[in-house]
Amino acid sequence: MRMTTDTDPRAATAYAQIAEAIAYVVARYPAQPPLAEIAAHIGLSPTHCQRLFTRWAGISPKRLLGAMAADHARTLLRQSRSVLDTAYEVGLSGPGRLHDLLITHEAMSPGAFKAYGRDVEIGWGWHPSPFGACLVLETGRGICGLAFAEDGAKPAVAADMFARWPDAHFVHRPERAAQRVQQIFAPPGSPSVATPLPLLLIGSNFQIKVWEALMRIPPGHTVSYQDLARFIGKPGAVRAVGSANGRNPISYLIPCHRVLRKSGALGGYHWGVARKQAMLAVERARYRDQPSEKPSTSAIE
Repeated sequence: MRMTTDTDPRAATAYAQIAEAIAYVVARYPAQPPLAEIAAHIGLSPTHCQRLFTRWAGISPKRLLGAMAADHARTLLRQSRSVLDTAYEVGLSGPGRLHDLLITHEAMSPGAFKAYGRDVEIGWGWHPSPFGACLVLETGRGICGLAFAEDGAKPAVAADMFARWPDAHFVHRPERAAQRVQQIFAPPGSPSVATPLPLLLIGSNFQIKVWEALMRIPPGHTVSYQDLARFIGKPGAVRAVGSANGRNPISYLIPCHRVLRKSGALGGYHWGVARKQAMLAVERARYRDQPSEKPSTSAIE
């Protein structure tokens, strides 16, 4: 299938600059570099850097610096054993709340999808996001794919995602993809996130368990692969958990970027470690200082 590019080149350039600025902040936050230094690093004036950074990351460089200084990764890791259990108790499970975005999901086994997938129509499209060009795949029952890429890698990324649904009929719907991307990455509290966002998960029982556990990790927190394995009742299946994490077809909404190695190292990420670093940095700054959700009774059976 011939691929088209829906991303404005100016948006792609802006993302590259802000991704570089975030990486600079993350690497140097103990020294608290001033705005002028960050701006000079990416070749912008301080005013332009402040405006562009805030628009794309949803926070200012100063706020990100403060959050990084106050929230060291090792502290998060030490707390991680209780993160999933606490999240479960307060109802951070699907259907539940992923930051301010309501998420519902339907799970199907590969066998069940095989029959359904012969006639299923999947709309797809690229659109800019705060973390680069974003590919959205959506059936009539919900989003079934979310991926990221640099411009040169778009055809390969699309081929990878399309191959997961071999019998589906793909229809290019860039306008619908744009709507979904704007909804997914809208700032917290935005009216556009008030409508529940349906997901369609296709995987083995084990994979579904891992992905459902991922959706319980609150923004701004991380857990280790060992914690994830323990939480789903399979403490000896750390490698299998890592494999299921890597096969997550709906990145960001199923937040596999919130899983670290036991040492606190970032580990791998299907869409690039730099992108994972940017996601975690922005989430920590946006959400670690937000009040916790009130308890609810929602939970995955």
